Amino acid sequence: MKKPLLFLIAAALAIGVGLRFVVNLEPVWWMAWVLPGMLLALSLRAEAWTARGLIVLAALIGTSANLPFFLKMMPPIPALLILLLQALLWVFVVSGARRVVKRFDSAWAFLALPVFAVAADTLLAHFTPDGNWGSLAYTQAEALPIVQLAAVGGVGAILFLLMLTNAALALALSGGSGKRGALPMYALTVTLLALSTGFGWWRLQTPPAGTPVSFGIASVDDFIPGPGTEKSRDVWAQYDAQVLELAGSGAKLVLLPEKIDVLPSDAAELRKTRLATLARENRIWLVAGVGVDTGKERRNEAWWFAPDGRLATNYLKHFMAPPEREFVSGSEFPVNEIDGVRYGVAICKDMHFASLGRGFGARDAAVMLVPAWDFDADAWLAADMTALRGVENGYSIVRSSRNGLLSITDAYGRYLAVDRSSKIPGTTLFETVDVGPRVATVYTRTGDVLGWLCVTAALALMVLLFVRRKRGQT
Repeated sequence: MKKPLLFLIAAALAIGVGLRFVVNLEPVWWMAWVLPGMLLALSLRAEAWTARGLIVLAALIGTSANLPFFLKMMPPIPALLILLLQALLWVFVVSGARRVVKRFDSAWAFLALPVFAVAADTLLAHFTPDGNWGSLAYTQAEALPIVQLAAVGGVGAILFLLMLTNAALALALSGGSGKRGALPMYALTVTLLALSTGFGWWRLQTPPAGTPVSFGIASVDDFIPGPGTEKSRDVWAQYDAQVLELAGSGAKLVLLPEKIDVLPSDAAELRKTRLATLARENRIWLVAGVGVDTGKERRNEAWWFAPDGRLATNYLKHFMAPPEREFVSGSEFPVNEIDGVRYGVAICKDMHFASLGRGFGARDAAVMLVPAWDFDADAWLAADMTALRGVENGYSIVRSSRNGLLSITDAYGRYLAVDRSSKIPGTTLFETVDVGPRVATVYTRTGDVLGWLCVTAALALMVLLFVRRKRGQT
């Protein structure tokens, strides 16, 4: 084996190890700004098939970071298939960008990297059951100035800027600074970075505004093996105590997590009566997530009770996680007004989909109440993905998760309060925050325009590549 090939393989291994810290469940955000560009630059230094092999090697090493998590949610074969598909996505984006750069002798060809990345992300978000879970855009949740781009172009805008920077880095590392258009390409990247960071900084200067509202959030991690069991009685008794404690502290609205129990219809009605009584006796708005098995179908519901005990909303989850594909899906976007402020409700995975988040933004929800159930390891990722829906659409989010986080985030993605869930006696979080009208955003009005423009551009580039190949051009 020749030394140059050994060097390329070693570099691919190193990049792959680095990618493990980018695509895992608690990503190192700054590494996402350099590693994709380094991988593209590496692939440009190798022949076609060698380049593909290097990309596959690095991608498989990187995405394997999530294999233990996938194995917790599904059998080994589907878990390995998901891992392979994630790696193939990297191959499509980086290898596709490489082909464009090789075929067109211009620095502008490096724009193929952000175009292909955002195109793939957009298609995943709209046409797959798990959306764009794992998008590199979500790695930037801690970089709040950059996150504000979501208010303009959704996560696609964050991803485009991220991959544009990587494209400029790849141009420099691959010796392309002498190419036609290199200087304007660098200038465009620096300008967009500066403008985006400045916009984000300016937006984050906005202080919380509105009327103080006291929220109570409660969660108990313990799994209920079935209705009527001793464990079931213990868990529900703990939730009763938590609601009383939070209401006694002054909470105006109390939020419980997703699918606390899965109950047959008759038991569900009894539990509904008990929760309605708790809301009425304590004069609170109360939201609780409960599964209902009618014998004909299984439903993942969020019951939302008014202070008079009335069931104001019975929300049915739209998007199901892998372990609950047998549950039926809902389609409504319920909003209730409390003291002049509009509140919406959605369940856990629903808030991983920008289309659903935007639907509530279009209905002018200023606060989203989110019962959730996570998988421990993905606690921060799930909360961060949900927080980004708030930035996209200008609303605050109150979230209660089993095996995850209890959190309140504002319309700018800032965590105002957060705590970790736990087993009996569970965790409660009481916080008073300012709640005002929804902050209007461009994204709520225009949606994924940038994403679909990138899909169109990616298709055009693939057609051009095909035509060039047919003509025998290299």
